Formats: sequence, structure tokens, C-alpha cells
Amino acid sequence: MQDLTGFQRDLLYVIAGLDEPHGLAVKAEMEEYYTSEIHHGRLYPNLDTLVDKGLVEKGKLDQRTNSYALTRRGQREIAARREWEHQYVTLDE
Repeated sequence: MQDLTGFQRDLLYVIAGLDEPHGLAVKAEMEEYYTSEIHHGRLYPNLDTLVDKGLVEKGKLDQRTNSYALTRRGQREIAARREWEHQYVTLDE
């Protein structure tokens, strides 16, 4: 996880939080957070990097739509990252 960009880490969190993550849904969530347009030329190469690293699995919903899901490794990496963050940041509720 430490070799990912912040954008790629954010993609992992978005994929983890969506019920049926597909490219346009992920794009919409990222645009809401970043408050600017996320171009396809930025989104899809970064998703492919996460697939290549074994953190995300890419499937097909139909002829034009890819689906994305965290792999077990991706889930473990997020859990480890959250544990690491927690040792530095705790929020009083």
C-alpha cells in the first residue's frame, strides 16, 4: 500500500465502499470527493495499476462496462492501512 499514490489509495476505498463498483460509479464518487472532473485518462490507468498489483479484480458487467472488486489482498491492505493510521490519528466522538 505504501507504494500507491494517494489517488490510488482513494480508489481502493471507493471500490470497497460501493455495492456494485463499475468505472462510471467509481468516477462519480471520486469527482465528488475531489470536487473536479476525473478524466478517463487518469481513472482507468490507475484502476489498471491496482489490478496489476493484485489489489483489485476486474470483471465485466456487459460489453462496455467493467466491474471492480477488492481482492482479499486489497482488503488486507486497507485493514492494515487503517490500523497504521489509527496509531497516529484517533478521533474523539
